[in-house]
Amino acid sequence: MRVNRILLSSALIVVALVLQVSVLARLHLPGAVPDLLLLTVLGLALVYGHVGGALVGFAAGLLADLAPPADHAAGRYALVLCVIGYLAGLAKPENGRLKSATGPMVVVVAAAIGTTLLYAGVGALVGDTAARHVGLGSLLFTAALYDLLLAPFVVPGIMALARRAENDPLAETNSAAKSADISSGWLSSGTGLKIGGQRGGLGSLKTKARTRTARVGRIKGVKRL
Repeated sequence: MRVNRILLSSALIVVALVLQVSVLARLHLPGAVPDLLLLTVLGLALVYGHVGGALVGFAAGLLADLAPPADHAAGRYALVLCVIGYLAGLAKPENGRLKSATGPMVVVVAAAIGTTLLYAGVGALVGDTAARHVGLGSLLFTAALYDLLLAPFVVPGIMALARRAENDPLAETNSAAKSADISSGWLSSGTGLKIGGQRGGLGSLKTKARTRTARVGRIKGVKRL
């Protein structure tokens, strides 16, 4: 991944995790908690593609596993978001621009449901049965509803920031400067050759003029004699 991708992804993931833990988790909404971290991963995956989405998802999930008040095994949410980021990156538009909001909304709903199912499935493998006591059906419905309501305010902004970072104005400036140096080098070398040729031509013309003048002087001198 590029440096600008790493910096932007790290900043967005940290901000999303802080807001989710300190604000959204304290709202005590019925059912699931709005997953701002998931929406951040989805927004970046729709711009970076499946490989970038998998890397961002793994980093975001691992940070969520290690950040307090996490009460599950480390790596559990990292695995879930890695898979979701990879799958969401496959839905990246070819030209990088979204024609409508239908596609991202479908991706958000599918990701919310898939994240809940994968998290519950991995928990069942390691002996965590909390999802059974809460009710998997209510978790799926509330997770999809909350993430769908929150997505229009999060995903488009994250995608716009990711696209702007992909442009990398510093790299464009450096490349433009290099191309200008190369073009000026070509122009200067070509001009030098032309100027040298012109100088050589002028020198030869002056020599010929002097020779002709000397000959005329000699002829005039002979006539005067």
